[in-house]
This record gives sequence, C-alpha cells and structure tokens, in this order.
Amino acid sequence: MTTKISTKIISYYPGCSSQASGAHLDTSLKAVMPKLGVELKEVRDWNCCGASVGHIAGGHVPVAALSGRNLANAKEDGTTDFVTPCAACYLNSHYTNEKIINDEHVRNDVNEALGAVGKSYDGSMKVRHICEVIAKDVGMDAVKAQVKNPLGGIKVAGYIGCQTVRPFAKTERGGNWETYDEPHFLDDFISATGATAVPYKKKTSCCGGSVSVMSPDKTLHLIRDIVQEAADNGADVIATPCPLCQTNVEMYQGMINEKFGTHFNIPVVFYSQLFALSFGMDPNKDAALHQHLIPTDVLKARAK
Repeated sequence: MTTKISTKIISYYPGCSSQASGAHLDTSLKAVMPKLGVELKEVRDWNCCGASVGHIAGGHVPVAALSGRNLANAKEDGTTDFVTPCAACYLNSHYTNEKIINDEHVRNDVNEALGAVGKSYDGSMKVRHICEVIAKDVGMDAVKAQVKNPLGGIKVAGYIGCQTVRPFAKTERGGNWETYDEPHFLDDFISATGATAVPYKKKTSCCGGSVSVMSPDKTLHLIRDIVQEAADNGADVIATPCPLCQTNVEMYQGMINEKFGTHFNIPVVFYSQLFALSFGMDPNKDAALHQHLIPTDVLKARAK
C-alpha cells in the first residue's frame, strides 16, 4: 500500500538567477519538491528583488518596494509562506519584510509606492529559505524515503556560502533552524542521498559574491581556498544551495588555475540536483546536470 503524501503549498519566489545562471537549481527543485510533499506555487508576475546591486543607487524605498510587491502578490494568492532558494533573494526579502513589520516609516513608504498599482502589504507573510522548509517541514526521513538510486561512493564538499544562514537562521523570525558557524543541514542533505559529506571547514566562507562577478581579480584567492579544501579532502564534487556561489566557484576555476598554477576541475552542483539523481530521476530533464561549465560526468555515470 502506498502512503499518500500530505501536500504543503508554498509561494515560491525563484528569483532572477532561475532564468539564467541558476536555471539548474530551479529545474531540479521543481522536479523534486512535489515528491517531498511540497507544491511550489510560483509568485504571480514576480519581479527582481534588487539583491545586492540594487542598493548601490536605488535607495531604500525603490528596493523595499520591489520586494514589497513580490510579497503583496504572494499574499494575494492566499498562501502564508514566501519561500525562495536564493540566498540573496532570501536576505533581501526577509530584511524588507522585517522592516515593513517593525518600521512604520518604511511600511508607509512601501505602501505609498505599492498604492500606485493598487496594492498594499502589511508584513504578514513568513519569508523562508527553501532549505529551511526541507530541513524542518520535510525532514531527512522523507528525503531518504525517495532515494531509489543511492549515491554511495561519491564524496561531496558541502559549501553553503555566507548568506544562507546569516543573519536570520538562528533567530526566532528566521525559524531557528540552523547555527551560524557550524551548520549541518547541507551535510544532512548530502548524506540522505547516500553520498559522503567530506569534512569541510570552508562551508560558510565567502566566495566574493557579486564582487566576484564585477572584479574577480579581487576575490579569486577566496574561491581558490574554497576549492582547495574540497580537493584536499578528496571531494568529487562541491554542492551548494546558493546560485551565486555555484556560479562563482564553478566559473572561475580556470582563471584560478592560470593565476595560481592549480589544476582544479571540480564540478559544482546544487543539492537539489543530488536529490533528483538519487531519486532515480532523469539526469538532464530533472537534475539538469547538462547545464554546467565543468562536466558532471562523475554524477551522470550514476544515473539510472
């Protein structure tokens, strides 16, 4: 007898990276989350949240209004959880939501802007990172129950990056779901697939973020250290939850090799791609393992 999975519906804000550099995160999440009892209801007509570069010239009102509009649209859809897989989107949306709740001036400014398009927002949505949903609402037993193709023998360095758990994860409004300095959720995700999570002290180190995109010469040493420790610990792949971390750590390995005389060629994937592969799903259509700069042959070889 098959046990019916109770479905939780959440407002899903994919963020701009889902349309380009992080499309493989979006594809794999949309493939695996229904199997974990979560329906991703994409926020209607969503817009960019402003992320990091929005603060450079926009000022607080335009940037807050961007996230406020997304939150207002999600509330109109009748859900209570506003969930995103992107660390930058999570920080921006969560921060804006908190300001709307706690700062009357910001709330009034945002609602004045939203009023121009007939919308308003009161801060009543619960902004969450999708990894919190998987860790707390789904749980590792449910993940393990979906594993049809265990990834035994594959060694994975779990690179979380600096923004997913800072500064909200250990706060009441952030769900109190993780620690800042020794987070374990990504290692738990990796282990649930049957793969081995290698020891990895660089798991919350910064890759340079958007600075790496604009001025990689200033941050290559940061990425080199992240990849070096993964290599030193025998990792076959690096897994991350963060779209920008995935882009930076994968894209710049060639440049790092040229500058520092290294020979890195380690695939950098999303945890959701490991889920899809271990669930026995299609390595391209569902896991999107074909959308990488560094070939993921070590994983594709395990597809069934």
